[in-house]
Amino acid sequence: MSVSRPSLVGLNHIALEVEDVEEALRFYESVFEFELRGSLKDDQGRLTMAFIDMGDQFLALSGGRTQPPDTGRHFGLVVDDRSRVMDLAKAAGAKVAAGDFNFLDPWGNHIEVVAYRDVQFSKRDEVLRAMGLDLEKSEEARKQLREKMRSGEKD
Repeated sequence: MSVSRPSLVGLNHIALEVEDVEEALRFYESVFEFELRGSLKDDQGRLTMAFIDMGDQFLALSGGRTQPPDTGRHFGLVVDDRSRVMDLAKAAGAKVAAGDFNFLDPWGNHIEVVAYRDVQFSKRDEVLRAMGLDLEKSEEARKQLREKMRSGEKD
């Protein structure tokens, strides 16, 4: 007898621990263009969390990092221009990690920079429009998406 299990659909957000949320916002603002979705302050008025909008997802910056820098653990952040990200990240003080498009932010969060055009991950057209983006997929990414659609039709 087969057990029914929920399907993974995507990510809503990723939370990164940083030492100082205001400093982290300054770092990420020097690398990326984004809107601040929201923030939280403690009773003393200090910023404890900030939410960076990524259309239908967000990146949460949370104060209070205590662990050492990430080495193997990382996440892939999809962008429209990954070469430019690396230039800006280096200029902002990020450490380049193993691989051509990997960096550690000042708090040791390991980020792999992934080009939107080259991955299957796709934003809906209306989300891209709301973000002010007009992005294309590479032929290889379109091929992978077509194959995924065909395999889904057989199920």
